[in-house]
Amino acid sequence: MKPATPEDNGSAPESRPPTPPGVVDAQDRFIATWGKMGSAWGISRTMAEVHALLYITASPMCTDDVMERLQISRGNASMSLRALEDWHLVSRAHRRGDRKDYFVAETDVATMFRTIAHERKKRELDPVLASLYEIRDMTGVGSAQSKDGVTEGHNGRMDELVKFVEAIGNLSELVLVPEGTDVAELLAILTDAQDG
Repeated sequence: MKPATPEDNGSAPESRPPTPPGVVDAQDRFIATWGKMGSAWGISRTMAEVHALLYITASPMCTDDVMERLQISRGNASMSLRALEDWHLVSRAHRRGDRKDYFVAETDVATMFRTIAHERKKRELDPVLASLYEIRDMTGVGSAQSKDGVTEGHNGRMDELVKFVEAIGNLSELVLVPEGTDVAELLAILTDAQDG
C-alpha cells in the first residue's frame, strides 16, 4: 500500500466539518460489527474497530482523533495502529506544518481482503506447517522407512496431515485475489466459484 499524503496547503490542518448524526450512527454500527468480526477471527476487537474507523471515514486521523472517536486510551490506540501497520492495512500520512502522524486505511476492498488473507496465512498457517514438518521429521522422513507398526503409523498419519495442510496453503494462495483485481472482478470471481 502506498503511503498516502493528505492534501494540504502548507499550513496546519484545518478541523474537519462535523459528520451528520445519521452518518455517525451508521459508522458506529459498522465499527461495532467489524470489531465483533475481528475478535471472532482472533484479532483484538480494538484493532478491528480502529481499522473500521479509518476505513469507513476514509480520511487521515491522528492518534488523538482515534482516541476521541472510539473513547480508548492512548496506549490502546497506539498499539492498534502499530499492529494495523504491521498487517499492511494502514499507512502513515504526514501533513506539512503538523508534527503528528496521521493514519489512513487501505480503501480498495480487493486489496484489503487480499492483504488480510495473506497476513493470516503467513501468521497462522505457515508456522503450523513448519512445526508439522519438524514433528514428522523427528521419527524419520516418510512412513516407508519405518518397520515397526507404531513409528510407521505415526509417520503415515503425519505425512497425511502435512499433505493436507500443504493443500490448504496452496488453496489459499489460489483464493488470494490476484493483484490489480478490482471489486467488480472480485465479485465476478466469487460468483463464478459459487456457480461452478
